Amino acid sequence: MNFPDPIDEAAEREQQMIEIALANRPKPTMTYTGLCHNGDCGEKTTKGFFCCSECREYYERIERAKQQRRVA
Repeated sequence: MNFPDPIDEAAEREQQMIEIALANRPKPTMTYTGLCHNGDCGEKTTKGFFCCSECREYYERIERAKQQRRVA
């Protein structure tokens, strides 16, 4: 990559960094199913993953606990 202009070289490197970052980003673990992702609920949702904030908070608490169990 020999560029006559340093700005062209910087732009090319920036594009490479963006492509690498996009390739290495974490993949989404949840997909939209139309049902609440809280295992105890199962209500239909029109948008999003949860039917209400309580279900979302409960799911986040459970996931946080799972992650902490893996660390210890």
